[in-house]
Amino acid sequence: MATADLNGFYANGVLITDSLYNSVTGTGTGHIAYDPTDSLGDSAVPDLKVVNEKRKEITDYIRLRLADGIVDVELDKEHYDLAINQALIKYRQRASNSQEESYAFLKIRPETQEYILPREIMDVRGAYRRGIGSVTGTTASQFEPFSSGYLNTYMLVAGRVGGLASYELFVDYQKQSMKMFGGYLNFTFNKTTKKLTLIRKIPFGGTNINEDQFEDCLLHVYNYKPDSMLLNDFQAFPWLQEYSYSFAKRILGEAREKFTSIAGPQGGTTLNGASLKSEAQTEMDVLEQQLKDYVDGSYPLTWIIG
Repeated sequence: MATADLNGFYANGVLITDSLYNSVTGTGTGHIAYDPTDSLGDSAVPDLKVVNEKRKEITDYIRLRLADGIVDVELDKEHYDLAINQALIKYRQRASNSQEESYAFLKIRPETQEYILPREIMDVRGAYRRGIGSVTGTTASQFEPFSSGYLNTYMLVAGRVGGLASYELFVDYQKQSMKMFGGYLNFTFNKTTKKLTLIRKIPFGGTNINEDQFEDCLLHVYNYKPDSMLLNDFQAFPWLQEYSYSFAKRILGEAREKFTSIAGPQGGTTLNGASLKSEAQTEMDVLEQQLKDYVDGSYPLTWIIG
């Protein structure tokens, strides 16, 4: 199956998080996808090799657009890499399509309130403790007698007793209970340092607690997409390609503008540094406007009330 890399993502672009699975009780999360033949593993997802191929494709696009081979283009490999990196940085700054909504699991340590999250996480929207829920289970934290009674009584004789209205009121009761008794954790999150501070400290009176006994907290987060996903996005890739080209053109214009002309036997040669810079700036302005028009597949802004 997909293996982990050093950037906080699995090879298929999924954010690496802890699991709710408890090896002692055998309870927790189940399989999202079952793949006994490994046909959906690394061979079917963007990996580092594909990323390098995409970056080479953009580099060749820039070179050929600048007529390399017909005229001498003074850019080195470092300049092409810089242009691609700056395009990724600008895209992540301006486009909502560069982020994705996901959930991650955080193991709450006893007497600990501050946690440093992975740098890939851009924002934390919510933190939820694992408490009694609306479904039955085998452990004390999951079992809830009203849910069992509802499934066995109200659903079987829904036309005579209870009904969906009763269960809806119970679900609202659960939500209110979570608000009042710590089901929703209050927190602050620093987007620069990635420090998550829980307002409530979880006490523990024992000693030598095992890590598999730590309480799992569910985080509702936004994390940025890895390069492999952006470079293989059919809507984002053309924008990244064009912005890289414009940025590289501006670098070339800076170099050629140092000398307006080169002396020669027939009056010399005039360099086009100023025109390259002007064209590059115009193209970059158009590309940034395209992000405002959501041509890259980003979601437009919704109505804001208040």
